[in-house]
Amino acid sequence: MFGFDSYHVLLAAAGLAIIVSYWSPRFISGREPAASALLLLGGFAAFSWVPGMPQAINPIDSPRIWEVAAELCVILGLFGTGLRIDRLVGRNLWKPTLRLLVISMPLTVLALALVGWQAAGMTLAGALLLGAVLSPTDPVLAGEVQVGRPMEGGEHPVRFALTTEAGLNDGLAFPFVHLGILLATAGAFSVGLFAEWVMLDVVYRIIVGALGGAAVGWLLGKSLFDWPKGNALSQTQTGVVAFAGVIFAYGVTELIEGYGFIAAFVAGLVLRREETDNNFHERLHDFSESLEHTLTALILVALGAALPSLWPYLGWPQAIIGLALVFAIRPLSAWFALSGMGLDWRPRAVISFYGVRGIGSIYYLAYAGHSVELVNEGSLWAIVAFTIVVSTTVHGLTAGIAVERATEEG
Repeated sequence: MFGFDSYHVLLAAAGLAIIVSYWSPRFISGREPAASALLLLGGFAAFSWVPGMPQAINPIDSPRIWEVAAELCVILGLFGTGLRIDRLVGRNLWKPTLRLLVISMPLTVLALALVGWQAAGMTLAGALLLGAVLSPTDPVLAGEVQVGRPMEGGEHPVRFALTTEAGLNDGLAFPFVHLGILLATAGAFSVGLFAEWVMLDVVYRIIVGALGGAAVGWLLGKSLFDWPKGNALSQTQTGVVAFAGVIFAYGVTELIEGYGFIAAFVAGLVLRREETDNNFHERLHDFSESLEHTLTALILVALGAALPSLWPYLGWPQAIIGLALVFAIRPLSAWFALSGMGLDWRPRAVISFYGVRGIGSIYYLAYAGHSVELVNEGSLWAIVAFTIVVSTTVHGLTAGIAVERATEEG
C-alpha cells in the first residue's frame, strides 16, 4: 500500500538534516556558522544510514552540477558582501585587504602548490591548480567574521579586512586556476604561454570584471531608485531585483570575457553607494542572503553525502595539505602580509587565522574538472572536501567569540 519513492525520501532526509543542523547549535551558542559542519555531517548521515536514499552525486563523475550550484551560491554571496559595506573611504582602510590579496594570496598558492607537488606527488599543473582552488577565502561561510547588514555601521577594521578580502579574492583566484588549466592542457611552461596568461587572464579579465560590475551596479541603482522618478522599483518592496541584478552583472561580464565574480562584488559595492540611507538596501541584502543560505545548505548536505565516495582518495599526504592550509599556510602568510601595519597581536592573529574555506573552492575545482581532464582529480576533491570539513568545524565553532574579542579590544 505504501510506496517509498527515493526522491521523497531524499527530500524528507535532506530537510530534516538542515533543520537539525540549524536548530541544535542553539543549545550551545546560537551561532549559525556552527551549522556548517553539522550540515556536512547531516548529509553524510542521511545518505549513509537512511534506507531508500538515492545515490549521492559524485563530484568526480558529475562536476558540472557542482559547478553550477556553487557558482550561483558564490555569486549571491559576493553581491551580498558588496551590499554590506557601508564605508569605502578611510585612512589606511584598504591597506590590510590589499596586503592579503597581493602578498598572502600568492604565497598561499605557491605554498600549497609546493606541498601538493612534493608531499602528495601531484603533477605541477595539478599542484598549481590545488593552490588556486584553495587560495580564496569564502564569502558564503564567513558571515560570522564579516561586517553586518547594510546601514548597521561600526565596521571594525578586522571585519572590514576579512569581508573585503572574501569579496575580492574569489575573482582573483581565477587567474591562477586558468594558469593551472593552461599548464595541464599545454603540458609544459613557455614564455609565450606566460605572456598570454598575464595579458588575458590577469590584466584584461580583472579590469573588465571591475568595470562591468561598476557599470551594472550604477545602472541597477538608477533603475531601483531614480528611473522613473516617483515610481522607482525600490518602492515595490521586492527583493527579487537583487537576484536579477547580480546574475545580469555576472552574465554580461562573462560574455565579454571578464571575471564575473569580481563584477558581482563590485556591483554590490556600487549599488550600495546609491541612496545610501534607503532601507531598501537592507531588503535587497536580506533577500539575496536568504537565497545564498538556502543554496549553501543544500550544497553542504550534498558534499557530506559525497564524502564516502571521496574517502578512497584521502590519505595522510592529502590530509596534511588540508591541515597545513588551515593551521599554518594561511595564518603564517597573512601574518607576514600584515607586518609593519601597527596592528595589535589579537586583531592581526584573527585576520590571519580566519580565512574560511568553502563553496568557492568547490566551484573552482568543479569548473576545472568540467573544463579539462585532470590527472589528480580524485586527490584534489578529497583535499578540498577534507579542508572544508576542517575549516567549517574549526572556524565555525570559534570565529564568533574570537572576532568579538578582537573587535572589543580595537
